[in-house]
Amino acid sequence: MVRKNNFLKYWQIYSMILPGILFFIIFRYIPILGSVIAFQDYNVFSGILGSEFVGFKHFVNLFTYPEFSRILGNTILISLYQIIFGFPAPIILALLLNEIRKMFFKRVVQTVIYLPHFLSWVIVGGLVISALSPNYGVVNELLNSLGLQKIFFMQKPEYFRGIVVLSGIWKEVGWGTIIYLAALAGINPELYEAAEVDGAGKFRQVFCITLPALLPTIMVLLLLRIGNMLDLGFEQIYILLNPLVKVKGDIIDTYIYEVGLLSFQYSYTTAIGIFKSVVGLVLIVGANQLSKKLTGSSLY
Repeated sequence: MVRKNNFLKYWQIYSMILPGILFFIIFRYIPILGSVIAFQDYNVFSGILGSEFVGFKHFVNLFTYPEFSRILGNTILISLYQIIFGFPAPIILALLLNEIRKMFFKRVVQTVIYLPHFLSWVIVGGLVISALSPNYGVVNELLNSLGLQKIFFMQKPEYFRGIVVLSGIWKEVGWGTIIYLAALAGINPELYEAAEVDGAGKFRQVFCITLPALLPTIMVLLLLRIGNMLDLGFEQIYILLNPLVKVKGDIIDTYIYEVGLLSFQYSYTTAIGIFKSVVGLVLIVGANQLSKKLTGSSLY
């Protein structure tokens, strides 16, 4: 009865969350019912109810596919590189921006580093390819001016993963600093004043005050990133991928595009999606429990 009265009393506030609830129901929960086609030989004309059930046939085909280990390995390696090199980047940048005292200069820097986030991967990919071009690219012109030979970066498989990670950092590092700057703004300034009185320098303050205060935020974002380890982002990889680097750059998302949209194997690609979801669930639950034991911070 009390809950009903609260709902009637604050119905305006409850109505504000209604669009979000409807969004998740329509675009997140209802589509889950379509996952049943992973256990069928789905036919567009027969529909879900008319398609034949085949059990775990498509999962068996996935795990016995000769190139599956290579594709999964590429996905995991690139994701690990992004976590190792890309995840700390916005933290470091936020710490540096937090030390800038000239507000005008700080705002200009923030605007400049935020800008790439609003560009599509089509534009960013074109800029990366142009910058690394052996004919007129900035990077190769610099190498040439230093007396070094030009490098065909986009045709060398050994450079592809590094290009993906660095271009991702350049595009998203500024946007990623927003959360950390907000967390930094919540730290009590008196802690820094007390540390200065005790003779602590800037680096000591960072390690003894700033990073411990940021730890809950860092752990939550890290856990969310680990849960999406197999979701690298189709757009970035597809824009930069070419046949010469496919051996090191082909990932699960590009494989789904090839066999799902181009070859119309909807049941097979749905099975791949379920596999990704299960792996993500296991990773986030395991990482959450480990984080809770080691740091005391967790998602739940």
